[in-house]
Amino acid sequence: MPLEAVVVLIVVTVALVLLVAALSAVAAALLARSSGACPSSALMRGGMAFGATLTLLALLATTVATLLP
Repeated sequence: MPLEAVVVLIVVTVALVLLVAALSAVAAALLARSSGACPSSALMRGGMAFGATLTLLALLATTVATLLP
């Protein structure tokens, strides 16, 4: 595979991972806010969801990369 294709694939993957993490953070913050949490608490929950999603996706990517020959 040419180097340009690999770079494009990595950039697209990083963009998708950040999008999924951001969407999970927004969803967690909105759910926390709708359940009556104060704004600072809702932001903390969103931040924790963002970090947890990034960690989970990094673990998944590392596992898949390890399994590939």
